[in-house]
Amino acid sequence: MKFGLMGGFLSLLLFTPARADEVETSTGVICNTQKQMERFVALNDADPQSAIRVINAEEHDPEACAVASLAFVRGGNPITVRRKDATFQIVPILVVGVVTRDGVRGVIPAVYFTLFKVEERMA
Repeated sequence: MKFGLMGGFLSLLLFTPARADEVETSTGVICNTQKQMERFVALNDADPQSAIRVINAEEHDPEACAVASLAFVRGGNPITVRRKDATFQIVPILVVGVVTRDGVRGVIPAVYFTLFKVEERMA
């Protein structure tokens, strides 16, 4: 990751739905690849930061996954992954900005992957 924004709020925040062309802002876990995000889901029981450390060590990249506050546009073709207690979609996002205390600062657009929790309803 070019941002170096590890740390901060460690909870996996859920993003609100948006149209495909709508810019969203939120804080959450992002990874460089879909495979890394799949690994994050598999590892993350209660401590996102521990899962991030494991993935970054496995990848020999201290910034393979991180917690970041970003402005982004959702991409298509999400992949559904399940844990025993929840279902998520891994979604590619086009990051167009970093959220700072002074507002959103534009960045060179780049694709990363993040999670959106799937709300499951019991029938």
